Amino acid sequence: MIENKVLKWALILGIIVVLNLFFAYAMKVVYSEPKYEEFCQDKQVVEKIDTREMCLEQGGQWNENIYRDSPEKPIPVFDENGEVINPGYCDLYFTCNQEYQTAKEGYERNVFMTLIGLGVISIVIGFVMATQPIVSVAFPLGGVLAFIVASIRYWQFASEFLQVGILGLALAVLVYLGIRKFK
Repeated sequence: MIENKVLKWALILGIIVVLNLFFAYAMKVVYSEPKYEEFCQDKQVVEKIDTREMCLEQGGQWNENIYRDSPEKPIPVFDENGEVINPGYCDLYFTCNQEYQTAKEGYERNVFMTLIGLGVISIVIGFVMATQPIVSVAFPLGGVLAFIVASIRYWQFASEFLQVGILGLALAVLVYLGIRKFK
């Protein structure tokens, strides 16, 4: 008897895990993630960029020397001849990195919405298959796990209001499942 319950829960856990792995790999096959290298190519030869103008021409961001002995006076930087040079450095990958981050945020938003949809479908399948005890437990739990995975993936990009909305939706779904399943 106990062995039968353990086997049922092992099967339920297996369905939950494999269902979410299926979702993840299906997303990977159907919708490819933006790659950093597609936006910011490594250059074989990197030129020395020591002026604001050179930096901006190449899509970088010039950063003034942040080392100061007082807020008004930067510490002078000298070249090998003892000449004072323009203190600062160029973040050559600034523009391409911003483009990559924008693409990544859009990708994660779309994955979030897709996983939420797949989670809802899983929960509905679980309720429709109420006569099948293992499926009626595994699919809703798999759907809840899809909600969790979707939220974790998109959390860093979501605004505070969206984060509260995500948590509210998750709470509502869990309360609904609790009321519906355990009347």
